[in-house]
Amino acid sequence: MTLYDPAVALQFFKAGGKPDAVAPGTVLFAENEKARPLLLQRDKIYLLLDGEVSLVARRRQIGTVRKGEIFGEMAAISHAPRSATARAKTACRVIALDDRQFESALGRKPEFALMLMGVMIARLRQTIARLKATNALSGDAALKESSVFDPGQLRELTGGVVDDPPLYYDRRKPILQEGQAGLLLYVVLEGTVRISIGESVVERLGPGGVFGEIALVEQSPRIADVVAETDCSLLPIHRNAFLALVQTSPRFTASVLRALAARLRHLDSRLG
Repeated sequence: MTLYDPAVALQFFKAGGKPDAVAPGTVLFAENEKARPLLLQRDKIYLLLDGEVSLVARRRQIGTVRKGEIFGEMAAISHAPRSATARAKTACRVIALDDRQFESALGRKPEFALMLMGVMIARLRQTIARLKATNALSGDAALKESSVFDPGQLRELTGGVVDDPPLYYDRRKPILQEGQAGLLLYVVLEGTVRISIGESVVERLGPGGVFGEIALVEQSPRIADVVAETDCSLLPIHRNAFLALVQTSPRFTASVLRALAARLRHLDSRLG
């Protein structure tokens, strides 16, 4: 797994934006804040160049951002409401990228995307460990059905970008099992698949959904079971093709990052 490297982050942010000075006490974003495109307010991801930024959720400080660290990435990638308020504790310098600048920088510095995927996967594994330790995965939790790739992207992937033909699974047939070696990422073309950790169903994916990316990025064993809930058709993507897409398609890369962010936020919500 790729560890966080401030130098890689700095080169990425410089490729997309410019440094700005921030006065002490400035609120960079607020808890539960949501971007409003009609008002030209866009989600942003930040790199802290100098100073300190506090993160507060539910009136309690949950962390401090220090020089060289990124913050605000979860909401910016998933386009979900902010989970905390970020306030400058001292005079700061930051580089902020909105979603368009972020995707543009992905095209210039794709190595940052793989690093960020590794960071998000590490958080995901920690969240799953906490859920297991507190027995929070048991019971009938609210299910989430997600779609990452839109029809245009699916046509792009199936139109020559990925060479492998679709795979077909009958209803109730196992697709992946926890502990297996991770060789492929899958995009759902038709039907629905069910993702389970232990005995708990944590997610359902329909057309446009993606799964298997965690083991593929890390080259590690699978962390969940996946079963065909209906007859389904899946597009398999090998690691070499995946890396080539990360290198050449910012749109694909941003979609995979959104999938990871959405999965992490969904599981975090079960911690209460």
